[in-house]
Amino acid sequence: MTKNKLLRMDNVGIVVESLDNAISFFEEVGLRLEGRANVEGEWAGRVTGLGSQCVEIAMMVTPDGHSRLELSRFLTPPPVSDHRNAPVNSLGYLRVMFTVQDIDEMVSRLSKHGAQLVGEVVQYEDSYRLCYIRGIEGLLIGLAEQLGNK
Repeated sequence: MTKNKLLRMDNVGIVVESLDNAISFFEEVGLRLEGRANVEGEWAGRVTGLGSQCVEIAMMVTPDGHSRLELSRFLTPPPVSDHRNAPVNSLGYLRVMFTVQDIDEMVSRLSKHGAQLVGEVVQYEDSYRLCYIRGIEGLLIGLAEQLGNK
């Protein structure tokens, strides 16, 4: 029997209140808006288990074209819980990590858009400088700057 193999990770979904603000924030991080659309109807609700739904989505893509974020704003049904300010050690999906060229410059730039460091920028051995920030709507974002082989 041939084992079915994984082809790729397609995207990570993030539910937001303001699609426009989230798009602007992730464009500042360095992602590009790939497309925007409304997804609605009974067929979509069969996938999510939510019944009939109307969701405005925006697909953001990384500069290398390999990774995407699907930003979603639920019109119906409305969101039922809020995990945005959960601490870093909470169970479940929590954050997205981006590798950046200059972590200090990125933190400075994003702080002008309301982002705040969760802890501090730290160095792990001679490999990486790392930090977590709370961005737009309190979303947790990880940043990593690879040291050495830049």
